[in-house]
Amino acid sequence: MSKKSNWPARLVFVFALLCVLCGQLAAAARQPNVIVIMADDLGYETIGANGGTSYKTPVLDKLAAAGARFEHCYVQPLCTPTRVQLMTGQYNVRNYINFGNMDPKAVTFGNLFKQAGYATCITGKWQLGQDPELPKKYGFDEHCLWQHTRRPPRYANAGLEINGVEKDYTNGEYGPDLVNDYALKFVARQKDKPFFLYYPMMLTHSPYQPTPDSKTWDPKAKGENVNKADANFGDMVEYMDKLIGKLVARLDQLGLRESTLLIFLGDNGTGKGTRSMMGDKVVIGGKGATTSFGMRVPLIASWPGKITDGKVSADLVDSTDILPTICDAAGVKLPADLKMDGRSFLPQLRGEKGSPREWIYSWYSPRQGADKVVRECAFNRDFKLYRTGDFFDLRADLGEKSPLKVAALTGEAAAAAKRLQAALDQFKDARPAHLRDGKEDAPAAGAKKKKKNKAK
Repeated sequence: MSKKSNWPARLVFVFALLCVLCGQLAAAARQPNVIVIMADDLGYETIGANGGTSYKTPVLDKLAAAGARFEHCYVQPLCTPTRVQLMTGQYNVRNYINFGNMDPKAVTFGNLFKQAGYATCITGKWQLGQDPELPKKYGFDEHCLWQHTRRPPRYANAGLEINGVEKDYTNGEYGPDLVNDYALKFVARQKDKPFFLYYPMMLTHSPYQPTPDSKTWDPKAKGENVNKADANFGDMVEYMDKLIGKLVARLDQLGLRESTLLIFLGDNGTGKGTRSMMGDKVVIGGKGATTSFGMRVPLIASWPGKITDGKVSADLVDSTDILPTICDAAGVKLPADLKMDGRSFLPQLRGEKGSPREWIYSWYSPRQGADKVVRECAFNRDFKLYRTGDFFDLRADLGEKSPLKVAALTGEAAAAAKRLQAALDQFKDARPAHLRDGKEDAPAAGAKKKKKNKAK
């Protein structure tokens, strides 16, 4: 056989090889998908990977073991304040209005990803204002929400609003299942182009009611004042983990895991008074308090092939850092005129040193409009200083029971107080005048809303 007779086969082989290479280049050039999952009322101590021993969280533990987890992630002590910081990358001092609302003019990560060509979706708990147009204003193409323009049950026989249409369920459906199913369908619909999914879960917020996996589950239960028991909290934590597992499995099924950055965190500490164990150590949930028990939450990141396996970071991270990190990962540019308090921790995810924080700042006043009480502080892993002058050595007084006088400090504590005071000074004039004067523009929680379609 002549040499020329081999050319057709060789051409076919070369063509096939080129197709494979082109496909790999196209996949590499495609922007990554981004999923941000935020659990409701879930403190650091609840996750097995963090040393928690009260509950089983195998999915999150596995994500941490193959990805990265942070030991010092802090958010605001209550849900709405954290959601505002997370979505805008700004500290509450700059833009927080009042509980249950966010400035309709705010620029969110939804806006930034949509402008960058991403398909965008939010599914889960809303609590950011009752205007039916707000999800679109904040950049979300699709939305499946609880507590948008009304507050129906969230668990057994839940009520939701799906792309602006009210939907009430009466056949034993479980709200967290419904919003999770919407997330699964969204990623399947968008599998061929980059997507951004923001998934603020309804679990594990009180009322502590049975899940479909609980022995006491009642598919006929109605409302949030039935079947409540502290013992149900553990079932809710484990069901939350199970739902995240379903989402991860869907990504695997669609071949999207390696092209998807997934970040998981809590929105504040565990519900006040809820007892959890870390070995022989009892941790009492401190939601609503500016102590570590109200602000320290789990933070886990997973991105196969991009994040160093099993990385554990002691760097300080807060809720304003999520926006710049995911934008950094996706190549989404931040507007030059957008004031950003957060900083990207993408380098740390890649195993690099990055630019770790020296301190975290918090301006906390959830009931603006009802009262003007502000708790303002700056802190690092070891020390905390409040605007009032109260200083705490967190190594010896994590519960902040015995404030120290700054004037009496010496050595390391005195140096820390000086640095933290400098941090506080950076924000002394950061509150906008129209908010300092109490002239908030957002509607009150009970404001009249537009009429919507309703589907049963």
